[in-house]
Amino acid sequence: GMQDPNPQVAGQGLARLLRAGVKVEGPVLEAQAKALNPGFIKRMVKGLPYVRCKLAMSLDGRTAMASGESQWITGPAAREDVQKLRARSCSIVTGSQTVIDDNPALTVRNECFGQRPRQPLRIVIDSALKTPHTAQLFTDGFPTAIASTHSATARGTTDVWSLPVGDNTASGPVDLAALIQKLGKLQHNEVMIEAGAKLAGAFLRVGLLDELVIYMAGKLMGSQARPLFELPLDLMNESIQLDIESIEPVGDDWRIIAKPVYG
Repeated sequence: GMQDPNPQVAGQGLARLLRAGVKVEGPVLEAQAKALNPGFIKRMVKGLPYVRCKLAMSLDGRTAMASGESQWITGPAAREDVQKLRARSCSIVTGSQTVIDDNPALTVRNECFGQRPRQPLRIVIDSALKTPHTAQLFTDGFPTAIASTHSATARGTTDVWSLPVGDNTASGPVDLAALIQKLGKLQHNEVMIEAGAKLAGAFLRVGLLDELVIYMAGKLMGSQARPLFELPLDLMNESIQLDIESIEPVGDDWRIIAKPVYG
């Protein structure tokens, strides 16, 4: 289907087959083959993971009420579909405010994938180290790390990563590019962002999102509710173009898969 992009082995298997007299044809359905494993391919080529941002919104593009209330915008089928995205992810990134507001688990549920599914590493961007020690992410025994601009010792079994300060204050202000580079060095192929409008917008503004997965519910949440992304744009020519790959029904909701077009 395609040649292995890993420079340590690329082409060697094909060469052994050819030396043995085996006829080799290819690539065959190369685009489809690449679509099966975007994270590994990107990491082999660029040293970075494939970054996917998952969001849920109403028909009028709102993700939470002004109070921060957001459970539940979408229905059970959409939430179960998110479990598949988590299961294929090496890590899930969220923000400290999301943890404070929602106290999420960000785990792969047992009922979806058996009794002991592999759990992605959960990463909380928390520059000020303000996330409560009692948050579910720190007490449920599953792997978690904190990305901060401060040096700190581990919180029990939770590692604290000291990262440089970014120039985008909306990001925490942890340098988001440095975080993604670190995850690439840790051999994370696919990373999922599950966060609020501020952090999601920060990732988008600095060009770090490869894919958006947006679940849209058939409801209206009103003009006081929070937007999908925090993007302080003033002019039409500042808008970010999206290449929409698919729109499919998931239960009573719709799943939109799109890729940002940068530059």
